[in-house]
Amino acid sequence: MPDKKIALFPGSFDPFTKGHQDIVRRALKLFDEVVVAIGYNSAKSRYFEVEYMVERIKSAFSPEESVSVIVYNELTADLAKKTDALFLIRGLRNTTDFEYENSISQVNRYLNDKLETVFLITSPDYAHISSTIIREVHKYDGDISPFIPYEL
Repeated sequence: MPDKKIALFPGSFDPFTKGHQDIVRRALKLFDEVVVAIGYNSAKSRYFEVEYMVERIKSAFSPEESVSVIVYNELTADLAKKTDALFLIRGLRNTTDFEYENSISQVNRYLNDKLETVFLITSPDYAHISSTIIREVHKYDGDISPFIPYEL
């Protein structure tokens, strides 16, 4: 049997949204396994606890066995080597996302020349959703349930 095609979907996922879930589900059509990797971004402080998000993301994909969730605090390119992932998945909502993600993909490729970044365009139903906006709505007691794929 050929090697499994493993894709890493890195992000802060603070919180993990229906847009993120859609990217994972679509990536599963291309890859045998998707590893959702919650990273620590040194430029951001978290709103939702990492352990809480791990459990919520797992619940969003239960009982799907080809999706796993991990937490990491290292270079994404190094994590890809450790998980045998040859692909990074990134969702793009707009051209601003592309500019940012393209720069990161170039550095990741420099750090790990076996790593390919695959950009998936966000589905129109989810293009307006951003974790930043969802955090703000939640902070002021707004209903975020239409934007997340799990119960809070």
